Amino acid sequence: MELMKQQRLLFIDRDGTLIEEPADEQIDDFSKLKFVKGVFRNLSFIRQKLDFRFVMVSNQDGLGTSSFPEDTFWPVHNFILQTLEGEGITFDDFKIDRHFPEDNHPDRKPGTGMLKEYMDSDRYNLANSYVIGDRETDRQLAKNLGCKALILGDEGMDWDKIAELLFAGERKATVRRTTRETDIDVRLNLDGTGKCDIQTGLGFFDHMLEQIGKHGMIDLYIHTNGDLNVDEHHTIEDTALALGECLLKALGDKRGIERYGYCLPMDDCLCQVALDFGGRPWLVWDAEFHREHVGDMPTEMFLHFFKSLSDAARMNLNIKAEGQNEHHKIEGIFKALARSLRMAVRRDIYHYELPSTKGTL
Repeated sequence: MELMKQQRLLFIDRDGTLIEEPADEQIDDFSKLKFVKGVFRNLSFIRQKLDFRFVMVSNQDGLGTSSFPEDTFWPVHNFILQTLEGEGITFDDFKIDRHFPEDNHPDRKPGTGMLKEYMDSDRYNLANSYVIGDRETDRQLAKNLGCKALILGDEGMDWDKIAELLFAGERKATVRRTTRETDIDVRLNLDGTGKCDIQTGLGFFDHMLEQIGKHGMIDLYIHTNGDLNVDEHHTIEDTALALGECLLKALGDKRGIERYGYCLPMDDCLCQVALDFGGRPWLVWDAEFHREHVGDMPTEMFLHFFKSLSDAARMNLNIKAEGQNEHHKIEGIFKALARSLRMAVRRDIYHYELPSTKGTL
């Protein structure tokens, strides 16, 4: 007997998520009504392309009392629904709680009292469902339901990003590389905000890797335990290999990405890093260094790092740098790499195809 497919759900807040929320937190007049930027295009796309059940979940403090009469709520609310429907956006269910915060009623978000039918039935896949909202109470509701949260106002989170993540998925990856010489743990999120936790035992190397995360808007975790008692070679090379493998893994099938990616000046230096995630590793290196070390990193390892990164990520790297200050030169290269990555991994779900005439990357 074929198992019934579980339904995924989107629990969508109203005020602050579909429509902007005024200072008094009551949409009781048409003059206060303004839709959130990007909601029509993206929510219509989600409705058309994906199989989520749409459930509106909204707290409307004191609805039906003298402070918020019903006859000021329903005309605006119904107009909101009609306008959304005109853009192909319909809801399968509505849950509106009327209690005040001080009532501490279990139906009021983040309480789940209104949503027991979804929690108590095996028809629904809560683990792969989402709460979309704009407040911490929406995040807490997701936790209470056992699903995920997408919160407008979080760094980088808007309706464009919500549609992208729901349609194309997160681009996170983890690689653990262990040899007799190094033990490396790399985790990254291509759609992050630049959060970094990097520890390789080499201070300057950490600083350079941090440029990739910060300027590439990639959340980057790299912990390397290498045989620095021998020298720096294995630590730098193996970190590059693990990072490259992690990038390749996070990119997935590469659908919708820009693929190509930047030059930037840094004081006396001009650094250019052009890249292609075309699947064919190649390194062109045009940068000379006249010091044996910058910080605690041997300059001879710079080329080796980028060659290993290119090989493991299967990307073409073309790197050129000119200038006098060696620190500025290599830091400029890492920053240019970060900006090039940021450009190349940008994803467009409205043109969700492989950026290649061959049909494969």
